Amino acid sequence: MERRRRSLSLMAAAAFLVVAAMPYPGEAATTPLRKDYYDKSCRNLEAIVREEVARKINGTVVTIPATLRLVFHDCMVGGCDAAVLIASKNNDAEKDAEDNESLAGDGFDTINRVKTAVERSCPGVVSCADIIQLAARDVVFLSKGPYWSVELGRRDSLVSRASDVKGKLPDPGMHVKELSPLFQRSGFSPDDMVALSGAHTVGFAHCKRFLKRLYNYSSSTPTDPSFNPDYAQQLKQACPPNVGETIAVNMDPVSPITFDNKYYTNLQYGLGLFTSDQVLYTDGATKGIVDKFAGSQKEFFDAFVAAMIKLGRLGVKTGNDGEIRKVCTAFNR
Repeated sequence: MERRRRSLSLMAAAAFLVVAAMPYPGEAATTPLRKDYYDKSCRNLEAIVREEVARKINGTVVTIPATLRLVFHDCMVGGCDAAVLIASKNNDAEKDAEDNESLAGDGFDTINRVKTAVERSCPGVVSCADIIQLAARDVVFLSKGPYWSVELGRRDSLVSRASDVKGKLPDPGMHVKELSPLFQRSGFSPDDMVALSGAHTVGFAHCKRFLKRLYNYSSSTPTDPSFNPDYAQQLKQACPPNVGETIAVNMDPVSPITFDNKYYTNLQYGLGLFTSDQVLYTDGATKGIVDKFAGSQKEFFDAFVAAMIKLGRLGVKTGNDGEIRKVCTAFNR
């Protein structure tokens, strides 16, 4: 499974280059996390993480979206505990769930490289769950996005089950009436939801995940009418009906490797790739938020940072509820 995932990631990377918080559910009333958690036990932690992340980005820009997605896929399923990193011989861990099969291998590789470097300096001190959070912040910052101080002190999970994933993550075909309850269950406001969706300003998506919008939208209208017609035509050229499983296109056709607010202006012009993207503008419940973020990158950045901090507090494990893994892909025992 891991070999297949890496192969898909490499092929997708080629296509990517070619085709242009008050307390809430899952968060304790008083979070046990602290920004200075490792100041004495691993003083150079952030510098180590930044250096490894930058080295990985220099090797492939796929590192940016792949690492960022890991935070969301980890935290929304059972909390921010690095359960998504576990490699199972039986293919029954979180990463093996159908909703996680699209996660690019470069994200996992980034975390594993960082963990190896951190262990050389601070063995047995820093959790994989905290490394995911730091690496995600750094890929955003290194792609010209906002910087924020990451709260730390998480421990790694002792379980990882594919069966826990179903129904916890948004689907590309969802509408706002389906997205909103999913995010609300984790304590996110509409502003949080739209801000987190802005992570799609970087990265790529496999054609198979949105083909229905291009060719089988309805019996009377083959192509989703909310698509900009010119954009739909470009996508059809890149993604024919019989497109291969590994072919992918940029989520943001304007600035695909820069973390900015172009995602929202794209939605205003019908350039949302997934249904779950474009409906944020076509639905009156969220249209105003899209307009706000399209009109001010600072508004978006501020909202994104606030939502990421909330996200990072979900289901935090401490003490005997978790461990500090020696390697991120396997439990200590």
